[in-house]
Amino acid sequence: MSETLNKGLRTASEQARGLGKVFQGFKDFISRGNAIELAVGVAIGAAFTLVVGAITEGLINPLIAMIFSQPNFGWVVGPINGAMFNFGVIINAIIQFVITAAAIYFVIVLPLNKLAERRKRGVEAEPARPSEDILLLQEIRDLLAAQSSPALRQDVGDGHATGRHEAPGAPDAPPAP
Repeated sequence: MSETLNKGLRTASEQARGLGKVFQGFKDFISRGNAIELAVGVAIGAAFTLVVGAITEGLINPLIAMIFSQPNFGWVVGPINGAMFNFGVIINAIIQFVITAAAIYFVIVLPLNKLAERRKRGVEAEPARPSEDILLLQEIRDLLAAQSSPALRQDVGDGHATGRHEAPGAPDAPPAP
């Protein structure tokens, strides 16, 4: 019985160490900044989807109802061998996509392109150089990004994380071709 218990404890201990490495990797991932920017982008995208949905429900569907005497494209074909085909859902999704794409183009892409064009012609000045504290923070960020994390060293090995591949016993040997 004690051998089985010892074996179970060793297995649990090994799994706990592996779990710690997983959490370290997760911590490294979320602290990079890209994950945070992605989360903000997803949240803004979700809010923008609600706005587009409201425009569709409050403006587009009533216009469709005025023209076609129904509030949306609820065209259903079937049943054909027990299957119902709802083409209206597809048409509504296409209309919502076109509205979203147009809003992104006219609200974000077009103004940024105009701004870049004006800067290129010299009509509008380039943004001012970042202040010294911002430059210092960027330098710290770049130095931290250049360091390898414990999870990265575990995944790729110590020699690969630094980009150096040395032969055993020859620390200053040139890399093999």
